[in-house]
Amino acid sequence: MEQRYEASPREVERMNTKELRADFLVESLFATGKANFVYSHYDRMVMGGVIPSGKPINLSNSKTLKSKYFLERREIGIINIGGKGTITADGKTYKLGKLSCLYLGRGTKKVSFKSDNKKTPAKFFLFSAPAHKTYPNTLYSKEKALPFELGASKTSNHRTIYKYIHGDGIQSCQVVMGLTVLQDGSVWNTMPAHTHDRRSEVYLYFDVPKNQGVMHFMGEPQETRHLWVQNNQAIISPPWSIHAGSGTASYSFIWAMAGENQDFSDMDFIELKMIR
Repeated sequence: MEQRYEASPREVERMNTKELRADFLVESLFATGKANFVYSHYDRMVMGGVIPSGKPINLSNSKTLKSKYFLERREIGIINIGGKGTITADGKTYKLGKLSCLYLGRGTKKVSFKSDNKKTPAKFFLFSAPAHKTYPNTLYSKEKALPFELGASKTSNHRTIYKYIHGDGIQSCQVVMGLTVLQDGSVWNTMPAHTHDRRSEVYLYFDVPKNQGVMHFMGEPQETRHLWVQNNQAIISPPWSIHAGSGTASYSFIWAMAGENQDFSDMDFIELKMIR
């Protein structure tokens, strides 16, 4: 489990491209037949990528967590962005198609991941945060997430949002999680740009077409920075940073948050004319 430490706005405004990527971009989260994890000291978030091939992969513990098992004091949200797969949690099996989401609460001891077909393996993105209470394990399909459309083609941000783990959906202690799918011809996400000083966030960009990319914008509103992001790469977004992106083609991304509250609308919007 790789560890990433916090950086203040003062540090970030002095970073070069290599330093920015080392602190905030996760380039190699997914590897076939493996489980990879990154621990961020922003709100103690953990993100992971699991691609089961032939054999199931267990959710193993890490010395970094200082716990008896991974979910002893944590909860986790899992979204499948690949082929069909199954997750077994304490003896109960859940089937996940593409864009299905499974929440596992604190105290779930044994978790394993399996692909239905190793030629088209499942690709599980994991997001975990500390939990003070146990909520029931819950599975949502993308249809159950009540998708709704936002934006418009004339502003190049026509998109469909799926909210899974939030106040009116799957219940959790502090994890908020969902995903956004850009419509063909639209490239901008999360506009107008905003911060939410009470939560940290992770973006996972996926379904980025071959030989295409996404320009992710971060930093303080008057001191922005950018990172070029490729398919299946993730961004760590600090509470003080904006988070927005524009792709060279349409794409999708998972957003996952942890922190002070679970209010989806808790955003401090920045007028475009104020961004530098």
